[in-house]
Amino acid sequence: MELRTLRYFVAVAEELHFGRAAARLHMSQPPLSRAIRQLESDVGAPLLNRSPAGVTLTPAGATLLDEARALLDRADQVRVRVATAAGATTLTVGFLGDSTDRGATRLADAYRRRHPGVEVRIRETDLTDPTCGLRAGVVDVALTRGPFDATGLTVHELRADQVGAVLRADDPLAQRDHLTLSDLAGRRWFQFPADTDPLWQAYWNGGEPREGPVVRGVQECVQAVLWNGTVGMAPLGHEMPGELAVVPVVDMAPSRVLLAWNEGDGNPLIRSLAGIAAGAYRR
Repeated sequence: MELRTLRYFVAVAEELHFGRAAARLHMSQPPLSRAIRQLESDVGAPLLNRSPAGVTLTPAGATLLDEARALLDRADQVRVRVATAAGATTLTVGFLGDSTDRGATRLADAYRRRHPGVEVRIRETDLTDPTCGLRAGVVDVALTRGPFDATGLTVHELRADQVGAVLRADDPLAQRDHLTLSDLAGRRWFQFPADTDPLWQAYWNGGEPREGPVVRGVQECVQAVLWNGTVGMAPLGHEMPGELAVVPVVDMAPSRVLLAWNEGDGNPLIRSLAGIAAGAYRR
């Protein structure tokens, strides 16, 4: 059994859906299906029960999932130990905005336990660069949010968060259970500088041109709302001052937490981080 095929199987077994697994693996569905059928032929047993709604694991599939995870973990550890012996002992991770996400905390704990000899350097960036310095070459990997221009990058989605409008608590709309983008028409929204990735700017403006103060960081966004009543957007669950409220916007696409690195970068420290992150953000 090839490690690549085992990675394919783990993705299908965790997603319980070939389409979602193919998207996670950044490949089309037909070769993924062929690889899993070949794996079933190799082990001599069906691993998945297939149906139009998705897939479920057979007893053999559940056993292989446990073994495959252990083998892949071991392979990643071997790669990292060899890289460390060759001098690759540091990894620079870029974070967007604040780094208080519980998924990030779990990821840090798990990575430290797995690779105690690796020094992880953190570079926190403001909201004007969703790649967190990846394109500038100052970080090895970015833990960030989309969307942004991903040309030349490998991007893994870790989680999708519903977003809401950040409003002053005394704003009449702050008393609502939910909002739509049309409820916020005509309001002033915070803006990013003109050279910011246009996909990123458009998302945080609800897909329409807006007017409002230019900001660069999380605290500038917060203060723009407090001082001027500016409308902002934030993932639900982010802590806000008591003077502010976050109201879900039901027709706004989710904010997707992503891990990104330069396409073709074979650094095993990055590969291991990606594997551990997938588990840390599933909880």
